[in-house]
Amino acid sequence: MKKSLNQDIGKHPVRCPDGKYRWVFDVPMLTNPSILLEVFWVIAVSFGGVWLFVLFIGGCEGDLSLSVAWGISKGFLLLTAFFFVLGCVAYIFVAWYYGWHYSILFIMDEKEVVHKQLKSTIHKARVIGKLTALAGAASGKAGMVGMGVLAANRTSMTTSLDSVRSLVPCRSMNLIKVNERLSRNRIYVADEDFDFVYQFLCDHCPIARKGVNGSQIKKE
Repeated sequence: MKKSLNQDIGKHPVRCPDGKYRWVFDVPMLTNPSILLEVFWVIAVSFGGVWLFVLFIGGCEGDLSLSVAWGISKGFLLLTAFFFVLGCVAYIFVAWYYGWHYSILFIMDEKEVVHKQLKSTIHKARVIGKLTALAGAASGKAGMVGMGVLAANRTSMTTSLDSVRSLVPCRSMNLIKVNERLSRNRIYVADEDFDFVYQFLCDHCPIARKGVNGSQIKKE
């Protein structure tokens, strides 16, 4: 399956003259729970790690009875629940600040995928304008226009496809999790382009486990 320049620039992955696919995706922050779940995951892992460490220290000192362990665990459970609630409140505030949508520019080729946060609707419109210019640019000017798009925002994450350890498709949230050993990139794509982007990543991530927590997409 190939994507061409006659598609809607911005919403769908379009292959530009420099050989890279580019698209912009708006994550609806109130109806798509993926970002909030990521916040919960970070909180749970952080407090879980500290809880295990405290229990380990208590066990090494020989002062870890069942009642003491339960008291420590109950305290951590209450603290974790408090931060879950606090995280929800903070998430709603951030969602309101961003206009209830998290806009992202994605740049993908055979070597890497880049996730770049767009700060506002105005900024998004400028980026889509640059994508349109890039799509229609002569090959000789593609590099210059491409640099303009890449410089659009500093908040970004780049993942080398040859170091990806697992690809996790989450179709219901329009999300593909691209996990390296120490980092976790998140790629969002529209329903109609999901199979294409996921299969592209499968084809260019040689060591990744594919289809984890989701069905493997068969090659055509």
